[in-house]
Amino acid sequence: MPAKNKQKTMKKENAPSPKEIGIVITKIKKAVRGFGTPVSTEVSEKTHDPFRVLVSCLLSLRTKDTITGPVSRKLFAVAKTPKEIAEMPLRRLRSIIRPVNFYKTKARRIRDISKELAEKHGSEVPSAFDGLMAFKGVGRKTANIVMVYGHSSKGHIPVDIHVHRIPNRLGWIKTKTPEQTEEELMRLVPKRHWMDINNVFVTFGQNVCLPVSPKCSTCPVRQQCRRAGVTRSR
Repeated sequence: MPAKNKQKTMKKENAPSPKEIGIVITKIKKAVRGFGTPVSTEVSEKTHDPFRVLVSCLLSLRTKDTITGPVSRKLFAVAKTPKEIAEMPLRRLRSIIRPVNFYKTKARRIRDISKELAEKHGSEVPSAFDGLMAFKGVGRKTANIVMVYGHSSKGHIPVDIHVHRIPNRLGWIKTKTPEQTEEELMRLVPKRHWMDINNVFVTFGQNVCLPVSPKCSTCPVRQQCRRAGVTRSR
């Protein structure tokens, strides 16, 4: 379900064609094969469990994947179901996830959500977007990640800082918020690419198209990029 924010859209003649978008995504997808996989994708591929995708995503908020990955594995080695985490003493949960940022807040929210899932949802993570958004602490990005990587939905695009930054830098869109970016990407990008966007752009943004001083000299799509907002690169 796209966001309803209003924003200025690019003039139609300046917007990339579906074919151009597909070429760029394919090039980036090929270029990032040698890099690590984002945590949510890794958890999805290894467990096929919406609950663990949800928890790993909550842990990853404002925390690097190099920290989130080991913490997620440590937690799931001890507790991997809503009931197990709901019954875990808060102090112990905090101790396990301590390396992530805002661990006290995250521990409380993860346990509260786990308790609600166990008591009201039969320990099943809702497969509807609005159902996920009903949980305190679950925003659009997290809900979309669970839909895509937890429930294999092809109708959502999770947008984080990388997925917001890269299409703007490429010149595909001109948006100010992730919500606006989500709506514009759903309008522009062929649906067959939706499930790839988050995984590919996050990895690309972490390793090549960096927030500051991106590696433009080795970028596989430098010929297709307008470098919007880039003042310094390498």
